[in-house]
Amino acid sequence: MVVICVGLLLGGCRSVSLRDGVVSTSDTSYRIGPVGADWHQVNLSGSDFAWVTSPADYAFWVNSTCKEYQDVPLVALNRQLLIGFTDVQKVEQRTDTLDGRETLLTHYIAKLDGVPRELGLVVVKKDGCIYDFAYVTPLGGYVARAGDFQAFFNGFATVPK
Repeated sequence: MVVICVGLLLGGCRSVSLRDGVVSTSDTSYRIGPVGADWHQVNLSGSDFAWVTSPADYAFWVNSTCKEYQDVPLVALNRQLLIGFTDVQKVEQRTDTLDGRETLLTHYIAKLDGVPRELGLVVVKKDGCIYDFAYVTPLGGYVARAGDFQAFFNGFATVPK
């Protein structure tokens, strides 16, 4: 269910690579934080990279958008990530800084196809690109793996191409 949930958040397909913690696309290169050994990489259309636990109760992913970049506020970009979800309830929202840029971090409870989930969404804009990080858990499971997700997105930094 998590894989389906995350997959519905995502759009098109493109070529990306991951080597030594650096994600490279034709448009950008950026570093991510560590991904624990108990997370398994999965292919999801439209994401740069995604991981799930086994069983697939928890998932997180990262995506970059440069060619179709929209220079809109972080709050609006965050809302776009909620398309397809219903009964959305904001638990917490705060700003922080990643790689020298303001970042919006939001924790939600929402439903997808009637199934309640908790979501952690992180959005940052830098150098003409938008970087989205998402964390999807069963209802009540957010805290259990939140440290893994935080280490993952806290490692973010753009890398010269």
